[in-house]
Amino acid sequence: MTDRRPGPSVRLRLALSYAGVVVVTAALLLTVVWLFLLRYVPVGNLTTTGGHVPDRTDLVRAFVPPAVWAFLVLVVLGVVGGWLLAGRVLDPLRRLTEASRAVSSGALDHRVDLPGRRDEFRELADAFDGMVARLAADVAEQQRFAANASHELRTPLATTRALLEVAVREPGNDPAAVLDRLRVVNERAIDLTESLLVLARAGRRVPDPEPVDLSLLVEDAVETLLPLAEARGVALDADEDADADADDDRDTDTAAHVHTDAAWTTGSPALLLQLVTNLVQNAVVHNVGPGGWVRIRTGGSSADGGAGTVVLLVENTGPRVPRAVLPTLTEPFQRAASRRRDEDTGAGLGLAIVAAIVAAHGGALTVDARDGGGLSVRVALPSASPPVRPRQP
Repeated sequence: MTDRRPGPSVRLRLALSYAGVVVVTAALLLTVVWLFLLRYVPVGNLTTTGGHVPDRTDLVRAFVPPAVWAFLVLVVLGVVGGWLLAGRVLDPLRRLTEASRAVSSGALDHRVDLPGRRDEFRELADAFDGMVARLAADVAEQQRFAANASHELRTPLATTRALLEVAVREPGNDPAAVLDRLRVVNERAIDLTESLLVLARAGRRVPDPEPVDLSLLVEDAVETLLPLAEARGVALDADEDADADADDDRDTDTAAHVHTDAAWTTGSPALLLQLVTNLVQNAVVHNVGPGGWVRIRTGGSSADGGAGTVVLLVENTGPRVPRAVLPTLTEPFQRAASRRRDEDTGAGLGLAIVAAIVAAHGGALTVDARDGGGLSVRVALPSASPPVRPRQP
């Protein structure tokens, strides 16, 4: 905070300005009277047939005292009236100052709520109230996130402590089994920490965006997650037809068929790969098990801004998800009650990371429940032209 020396208030300066305007106006009126009236009156006694006529001296003697008193009254009225008028005009700023101090002290529920018709001060007050409302929502979300993150991190740490206490108390246990369990718990803590770092990085703007083909990222994600899908008996199917019926019967073999259309967008390749991987992994993990499938599609769309949009669609079989809980699935550490929790399901950050990455890339995320169970997740991103390759000599 800048340390400033005290100075005259804005109200005092406005009051003096109003008074100055009044004084200048009165002086101009008196000057006009002198220049265009009194200067043309002769000096000396004027005698006419009708009697004595006042000359310039008589008029000045009669005019100056009332003019001086009127001038003083105008000065007083200008100062007092200017002070009152300035106070009335600056009252919205006073309320804004009080609200700012209340908010800076932590009262994020304080609002200006300035009544009256719209003007510059009301627009400023409404903008301030909107800013504080968004700030309060962000702070509340950060508090929930910190509480949930602390809870999630406490679980592997408490498990590690319990395993170590048991190992110390019962030295006859198999050390290899204890170490293996500690390794699993430690890997879960590392995965959770890395997910938190990715979520924090995804919330920022992309510093150096570059053209990225979503179809190539889908191939990488499918190749990486194919062993997990095979272990669970889930078929991965990357299909180029983005308008096909989502309820067609699918082959339950675990082979991956990658025939996606090119879908060029602009962004961070690492973050977009994380987006695709999280969606595919969630679709594999939260599935019906053997006989389930995951369908992945990429391509352009005319429903989201014409030719300026590319779409990534990930659908899967799985348990039924109530539509009422769909808006909460993109919040950190939120899981539907029907979704299982084991060593592969993570900490509930998958869709939260996806939502943050989509927002950082200026896209739109839609999560919908399929009628037969499972989810349909649709990511729409701004399209980009593929990079021009230099011609071979």
